[in-house]
Amino acid sequence: MRFRAPAEQEAQERAWAVVRRAYAERQPVAWPRRHARPLAAATLVAAVAAAALSPPGRSFLHSLREAVGVKEAEPALFSLPTGGDLLVTSRKGLWLVHRDGSKRLLGRYRDATFSPHGLFIAATRANQLVALDPKGNVRWTLARPAPRHPSWTGTRSDTRITYVSLGQLRMVAGDGTGDHAVRRRSLSPAGAATIRRRGGQSAVLVGGRVVFRGTGSFDQAVRSPDGRWLLVTWPTADQWVFVRPGTPRRIVGASRISVQFGGFPRVQGWCCAG
Repeated sequence: MRFRAPAEQEAQERAWAVVRRAYAERQPVAWPRRHARPLAAATLVAAVAAAALSPPGRSFLHSLREAVGVKEAEPALFSLPTGGDLLVTSRKGLWLVHRDGSKRLLGRYRDATFSPHGLFIAATRANQLVALDPKGNVRWTLARPAPRHPSWTGTRSDTRITYVSLGQLRMVAGDGTGDHAVRRRSLSPAGAATIRRRGGQSAVLVGGRVVFRGTGSFDQAVRSPDGRWLLVTWPTADQWVFVRPGTPRRIVGASRISVQFGGFPRVQGWCCAG
């Protein structure tokens, strides 16, 4: 026996009365004008779904996916095309990538930078600036509120790290001493107006000349330590593309980058030619 709430029948009757009254007072609208667009949209969705389920449809969608990205790309990042190591961050944290393709997860850090000769790394987390070695061992820490964007410059014997904390530019020596605020300077980042995005396409320019273009959005164009290669990060294709702009031009792609790093990574630095 079905349960009935108290006064359920009366409530149904009142609801139907409201619906009937609204229907009687409606403004008549011609069926074609009222339904043409939804019907067309539904028909298009149904057609696409049917096509996707058919063998020709699956082939078409596969071809469409291949149109985004370097077709001859390797199925994974097996190696770097030139010397040096990469620092990248993803949802999992900070990674160090070696030329042979091996990589190490250094920890839950947000931003990072190499020291001038790649001997150490400065990285940030919630309220700390941290210096560590390439194995992830912490050398020193500096407690500061929300540090971001570290940059480590200088010589082998005299280095300094600049970073931002709560909108203030600060500087600390490479050994973690002498932290102080500095006057903000206007800096022009290396390789600025490098990536051009227009009409669903992206292009990488070197000296005003397009050296690589593709569908979707490029995120970064990072120069190798020896200056001969550019690493173009391409989230739309889930690829990294290494471009050698010289003659002859050479392109090397690596696919499925997100799977390898636990999310599409951002390059923090490429050092050192060695």
